[in-house]
Amino acid sequence: MNRVNGAQGVKLLECTNPVKGKWRVRWDVHNNENGSADYMEAEFNGKPSEETIKTMVSEWFNDRTNETILSGFVWNGMSVWLSNENQFNYKVAYDLAVQSDGKTLPVTFKFGTDNEPCYHTFSTIEELTDFYTKAMQHIQDTLADGWKSKDNFNLELYRD
Repeated sequence: MNRVNGAQGVKLLECTNPVKGKWRVRWDVHNNENGSADYMEAEFNGKPSEETIKTMVSEWFNDRTNETILSGFVWNGMSVWLSNENQFNYKVAYDLAVQSDGKTLPVTFKFGTDNEPCYHTFSTIEELTDFYTKAMQHIQDTLADGWKSKDNFNLELYRD
């Protein structure tokens, strides 16, 4: 599966080679002002079933959502990797700070990337709350956007 550039109005389900039974499925179409379009495309040997199309496109949307959660959050100019492990660590640090009225602070987290790490020390509950609240809001917003995108996917457009 690849992102390709082509014409607007491209067929979403198309037999590209009847002799060899090659089919293409396209989704996530973005029309450009110059009359072209870019879209995701996957090729199949044989006509894919509706379930195959639905599963493939859902997995693609899920992967994009996960990528955005993992690496799409920036706090105070620093990239924050929101892996499940990091989310757990941030929650634990936040919960302990709140429960102990700040006695577990300061706490330092590594942000940035492996190639360009940056460290930030949280010294106050207010600053840690700001970070944690914004990180959780990023996750919620990204999940909502992912669901909205999947909900807008119309399997009816792939029926003959």
